[in-house]
Amino acid sequence: MKLPTLEEQYKSLGDISISAFGAELLRQIVLPELLGKETANILYWAGKSLARRYPLETVSDIITFFEKAGWGTLSIVEEHKDELHVELSGDIIVARFTLHEHCTFQLEAGFLAQQIEQQKRLVTEAFEQQKRRENKALIIIKWDRKQKIE
Repeated sequence: MKLPTLEEQYKSLGDISISAFGAELLRQIVLPELLGKETANILYWAGKSLARRYPLETVSDIITFFEKAGWGTLSIVEEHKDELHVELSGDIIVARFTLHEHCTFQLEAGFLAQQIEQQKRLVTEAFEQQKRRENKALIIIKWDRKQKIE
């Protein structure tokens, strides 16, 4: 089955406004119930899989994707020769921290790792650090300049 392109989905769904309640039910209740202890790991790999289906050309495109997906506001904090620090913030992040003692941003981390891996053509991983007091999640994306992807 052929998936619609990202542009087709943005165009078709872009003007529809819905509550985040449904997405949070799936993320915080249904998925952990189905996946148990492996929820965070599976979400990371699901994020990577999603990124392979929707490859993006630039970090700016990734930022737009996060906004359109309702994942929050993504901003670059700092960049080094082999890593990128990004911050995830916004109303949805505040709500997730407020409502849930345990939440994860592994879907987003996996998505970011795979997008950057595809863009840089280098093996890449991402790690989350929650900043609950600031209502933000820091995601550190690291790539290995010695491990190229062909």
